[in-house]
Amino acid sequence: MVSPATGCVIVGGGLAAGKAAASLRKHGHDGPVLIIAAEGERPYIRPPLSKGYLLGKEERDSIFVHSADWYPEHDVELLLSTTVFSLDLQAKEVVLDSGLRVPYAKLLLATGSSPRRLDVPGADLGNVLYLRRVGDSERLKAAFTAGAKIVVIGDGWIGLETAAAARIAGAEVTVLGHGELPLIKVLGREAAEVFAGLHTEHGVLLLPGAEVERLVGTEGRVSGVQLADGRLLPADAVVVGVGITPNVELAQQADIEVDNGIITDRHLRTSAPDVWAAGDVANAFHPWLERHIRVEHWANAQNQPATAARNMLGEDVAYERLPYFYTDQYDLGMEYTGYVDRGHYDRVVFRGDKENRKFIAFWMSGRRVLAGMPVNVWDVIGPIRDLIRSRTDVDDAALADPDVPLDSLLP
Repeated sequence: MVSPATGCVIVGGGLAAGKAAASLRKHGHDGPVLIIAAEGERPYIRPPLSKGYLLGKEERDSIFVHSADWYPEHDVELLLSTTVFSLDLQAKEVVLDSGLRVPYAKLLLATGSSPRRLDVPGADLGNVLYLRRVGDSERLKAAFTAGAKIVVIGDGWIGLETAAAARIAGAEVTVLGHGELPLIKVLGREAAEVFAGLHTEHGVLLLPGAEVERLVGTEGRVSGVQLADGRLLPADAVVVGVGITPNVELAQQADIEVDNGIITDRHLRTSAPDVWAAGDVANAFHPWLERHIRVEHWANAQNQPATAARNMLGEDVAYERLPYFYTDQYDLGMEYTGYVDRGHYDRVVFRGDKENRKFIAFWMSGRRVLAGMPVNVWDVIGPIRDLIRSRTDVDDAALADPDVPLDSLLP
């Protein structure tokens, strides 16, 4: 299966795994490559599960990282529907749940994350739905029908994207949030107001500060959400989007350093010899930000594997791309790049038409741009990224003026 001397083993079956295998081949590894995945599907991309695929705009084949033929053509072995039981770091072996021991020369942990489960009575009723795997997306699609009553618990990205998909399908949608506004912890009040207005205009009922006491049902299926204030919300289905947890169990059992994910250095190397981590699970030191960060978005799974693969092959490469994510909801398309510690900014400067949702928002500290978010404005991520990295002082008036080219603000 894998040569102990030259074999590269990747544990995980998502985008990071598929990209890592391709990068190993691209950068010259001619020894064995093995992907071990718990799911029965070959590696696929998760954003379409809450976007195009859920909306019926993308076909199932479009979600996969590579075609089925790519793996044999590149001599990459897939071991699907297989759970890794443990890691034997001393023997440099991956122990499968069957007892089979797979040797490795280099190991990449791309184990991703899992949805946090709702911990209230009735959470195990039928039609209480989560979104992480392709089958989850298909169950949501089946539940989102015209006139169906959908209650979404959680007002983060997954909650809002699924709410938008349900409304587009004609369902009646209620979103329960902990905070005053959706996404307020992620974006702050100024930008969160944009998303609150967007969903309200499309007929979503937003209930801030909602506390779920229990889910109720009949014949094993959910029929309503009981709130702590006594309200009972009818529900044909409940979508739970209350965050994700990095899958660190394998690393933890092997005494690899873990803290809000698997700790890595700038090269995505873990505390264990010849073991790297990438994607949702990696809490990586970012040399430009000078801190460890774990980013739960597509871009890390897309881009980190190339850095990990090159270091696995003996190069000395740091991962220092700025965090990036995007969303599509109704007629709103948004990108975001940069990094802002929660609440650690002075103000938000808007360029363009915030009221009509065609603008760029800039998060500022003093006169420096920390992050930028274009909404329905395209082909500006590059200049925004350059502006952030330049750490140059910027005048608010110039930044807010659409007639001032962004690249003219660079030093």
